[in-house]
Amino acid sequence: MANLPETRLRQMIDRFDQVEARMGVASDPKEIVKLSREHAELKAIAEKAKEVLALRSQIADADALIADASADREMADMAREERADLRARQPGLEHQMQLMLLPRDEDDAASAMLEVRAGTGGDEAALFAGDLFRMYQRYAQAHGWQVEVVSATEGDAGGYKEVIAEVNGVGAFGRLKFESGVHRVQRVPTTEASGRIHTSAATVAVLPVPEEVNIVVKPEDIRLDTMRASGSGGQHVNKTDSAVRILHIPTGIIVTSSEKSQHYNRAKAMEVLKIRLYEREREAKDSARSAARKSQIGSGDRSERIRTYNFPQGRVSDHRINLTLHKLPQVLEGDGLDELLDALQAEDQAERLAAMDQEGA
Repeated sequence: MANLPETRLRQMIDRFDQVEARMGVASDPKEIVKLSREHAELKAIAEKAKEVLALRSQIADADALIADASADREMADMAREERADLRARQPGLEHQMQLMLLPRDEDDAASAMLEVRAGTGGDEAALFAGDLFRMYQRYAQAHGWQVEVVSATEGDAGGYKEVIAEVNGVGAFGRLKFESGVHRVQRVPTTEASGRIHTSAATVAVLPVPEEVNIVVKPEDIRLDTMRASGSGGQHVNKTDSAVRILHIPTGIIVTSSEKSQHYNRAKAMEVLKIRLYEREREAKDSARSAARKSQIGSGDRSERIRTYNFPQGRVSDHRINLTLHKLPQVLEGDGLDELLDALQAEDQAERLAAMDQEGA
C-alpha cells in the first residue's frame, strides 16, 4: 500500500486548525453546531496525521545519520536500531491513517429506520422476525440508542409479520446498515411435534434518517387513508380509526403508522415516506449501492440470504464474509452482534482501500 502524500496529511492538519480558529469567533448557532461536528471528526485525523509525519521525520533523521560518513560509529549503530523500530511501526500507523481518510457515507452518523418483515416460512418466519427485532432492540439499548416503533403487524402465532421502528442515536445507520438483507433461520418450531428442522426467513432493511430531509411531497401525489389499528385483542384493540396509511402515487410507496394518536400517525407516516423517498434519491446517485441493496434484500425467499442462524448447532454464519460464530445465544441477545458488524466493517474498509490503491496505480 502506497504511503499517503505529505501534502494530503498537511491539508487535514491545516483544515483542523482553520475549524478550531473559526469556532473561537463564530456566533451563529447553526454554524457553531456544524463547526463543532467537523472539529470532532477532524481532531483524531489531525492528531494521527501529525503522528505519521513525526514518524516519517524521525526515519529521515535516522537515514541521514546513517549516511553521514563522519558520524560516530556507535551513534550510527544506534540510529540503525532506532530506524528498524520506526519502520516496524510505520505500516500499521500508515494503515490507520488510510482508514481514517476513507470517504465517508454522509449518512453514517444519522439515526436509522429499521424495517423487519417475515419472509418465507409462515408463522415461524413471523416468530423469527420478532427474534431479530428484539436482537436489534437489545443492541440499541446497549449503545444508548432509543427505539421508537412506528408500525407493527403481529404474526398469528406471535412475532411480527412486519415491524418498522426508528432507531434514534448518533451513528445508528452507519453501524446497522450492514444488516440489510435476508436473514435465514434453521430450527425446530415449537409447533413441530416430530422434531423436524424448518428453514424460514425474514428481511431486514436499514435506511438513514438524516436531520434534514429536503424532500417535497405534493398533496396531490398522496392518498391518505385512516383505518382501525390491529391489536392483540381484548382491551388492547383500538376502537377508533386512528391508524394512518399513505400511498405515494408516483412511486407506489405505501407507509403506515398505527399508534393510538391519529395526529401522531399522520406526522410519523409522512416522515417515513420522506425517508424512503430520500433513500431512493441516494440510490439513484449511487447505482452500485442500489444494485447491492436490491440483491441483498431480494424477495424474502430463503435461498437469498446474507446470514444464517442455525439453532441445532448454535452457530451464526454471515455468507458475505464467510464468517461463522458459535455464539448464537449471544448474538440474539445483542451482545455478540458487534463481532459480526466489526468484521463486516473491516471487510468494507479493505475493499475500499483496495479500490483506492487501484485508482492511484
